[in-house]
Amino acid sequence: MKEISWSEFEAVELRAGTIVDVEEFPEARRPAYKITVDFGPEIGSRRSSARVTDLYPADELIGKQVVGVVNFPPKRIGPMKSECLVTGFYREDGSVVLAVPEQAVPNGAKLG
Repeated sequence: MKEISWSEFEAVELRAGTIVDVEEFPEARRPAYKITVDFGPEIGSRRSSARVTDLYPADELIGKQVVGVVNFPPKRIGPMKSECLVTGFYREDGSVVLAVPEQAVPNGAKLG
């Protein structure tokens, strides 16, 4: 494992946001959703592709708070432009468990 400095960690903008829209993403190589996350007034809404279809039905994601990286450059994923990275943990079976705040926090709150 590569060690990083404190300043490198501080450069990563990990923010809380609320999922406000979920769409099917049939063009994805692996099953995924197109999701829109509201990161509050400073950052606004960002779109991302999320491979969380194994554990989360689309309708149960609406309103869920998640932790996302908001300062990566946009990345093209098939026909969509991903504007953030929604974080999660891989289980042994390959499914992804979303990283979420334990309690509600304001959208845009920074992990620190």
